Amino acid sequence: MAFVIKAEIGDPRARTFAFEAQKTMYGGKRIAEGDTVFIFASENEGGQGLVARGIVVQAAAVPKKRGVPRQTPRVTIAVRRTALAKRRLGRNELRRFGDWKDGQPATELNFKFYRQATNKIAGISDRAAAFLSAHF
Repeated sequence: MAFVIKAEIGDPRARTFAFEAQKTMYGGKRIAEGDTVFIFASENEGGQGLVARGIVVQAAAVPKKRGVPRQTPRVTIAVRRTALAKRRLGRNELRRFGDWKDGQPATELNFKFYRQATNKIAGISDRAAAFLSAHF
């Protein structure tokens, strides 16, 4: 399965990335070792969108806190970069894909990342993964 992560990225060209206690949505809690992940540098922290593709080399669920009734599942992952993005893809490029029912892969990404603009890990469809792969 393929996933996307939008997070603060200190060095977009790093060979490895570590993401601690990341919020998950849209099936993101199922991320596991060996999965492909597309890495987006969060515009909320000055990033520019899609920066890299990688393979998850370590994944662990973060235990829920006691006494907190509703908690978004969180995971900690380590990723080995396998490619750097060659084409820009971020909020500005995805903004025009706002018809949530049109079935386009770019719309899926816009919905999952920017409808609720928090940083997160999300599962994506095979079509969205193929669309993202064209940016490498």
